[in-house]
Amino acid sequence: MADSNPGNFANRSKEEVQDIASKGGQASHAGGFASMDADKQKDIASQGGKASSGSFEPGSEKAKEAGKKGGLSS
Repeated sequence: MADSNPGNFANRSKEEVQDIASKGGQASHAGGFASMDADKQKDIASQGGKASSGSFEPGSEKAKEAGKKGGLSS
């Protein structure tokens, strides 16, 4: 029975698999911090996390709870 998952290489043509493999893991990531030019990386890094949209409002109860959990083993 064939798997309908498009991410499964068994469902792709040999040519498509070879094309993806030839990119050496770069096929799935066209953007992100690592792909930015060095000046933009330095600008963002110098902001110390302030450029991030973040997951919490500073000082919120959720942020405090997450901070307390940091470093604890599950």
